[in-house]
Amino acid sequence: MPSVLITAFASRSDATTLADEVLTELDAMGIDAEFHVLDGVPPTGLTPDSLIVSLGGDGTFLRSARLAHDADCRVLGVELGRVGFLLDVPPADITQQVKLALASPQFEGRLALAITLPGASDAGFALNEVLVGSSEPGRMVRVRTFVDSDPYLTYNADGVMVATPTGSTGHNFSAGGPVVDAGIPVMLLTPVAPHFTIDRTIVVSDARVIRLEAVERGAMVFADGHSIGSLDAGESVTISKSSRPVKVVATRQSELVNRLRKGLREGHA
Repeated sequence: MPSVLITAFASRSDATTLADEVLTELDAMGIDAEFHVLDGVPPTGLTPDSLIVSLGGDGTFLRSARLAHDADCRVLGVELGRVGFLLDVPPADITQQVKLALASPQFEGRLALAITLPGASDAGFALNEVLVGSSEPGRMVRVRTFVDSDPYLTYNADGVMVATPTGSTGHNFSAGGPVVDAGIPVMLLTPVAPHFTIDRTIVVSDARVIRLEAVERGAMVFADGHSIGSLDAGESVTISKSSRPVKVVATRQSELVNRLRKGLREGHA
């Protein structure tokens, strides 16, 4: 496996074109690199010494981060999306940032979530959030929540999510949750459009275990926006801190205030 794996979705022609250009530049610098299409078969042979370079928007970065987490290697996000809260490298700086990343082992450890579903032998993964919502569009779900073994609230809502600090600028933010610096070791429990109940987020230590129980059948579990399972009445999904973080290569542009200001400005353009 090469030292650098460039990732993108095949549907992003701008990303695939950029990938060809970057591969040529890296080859001229003597850096072994390959391109991987995220829509295809997962790559093999990634090691902790590998560097994944994500070309696209936040969705591309989340998929690439999963690969990096599985291999315990680092990921660098290049901003091609319109609003990229998770990304901090402009296309013009790719080769320079790759060179710097390969010369230094530095990274930011981002809290990831381990997800346990009924009947599943392996824990799932999320970098942004885990959401319990309805299997039917426009239908509310009834979700009972627990922090460790202590019952909290039961929500009638469009959904209930557990978000990380990294994911606090995503769906959590849209649902009215707070933005949290990625370096703070916490998890956020946020209801989505709750009906006649408390709509405030609670913030707990990442040492806690959160359980979301479906009171009625028809609940779906989503991880970073993708469906990963369903819950019958009385079944639960358990969310806790993953045993290892996602290793994100950070630049000065990754500072929270800068990313938030830029993302909010472009999002309202």
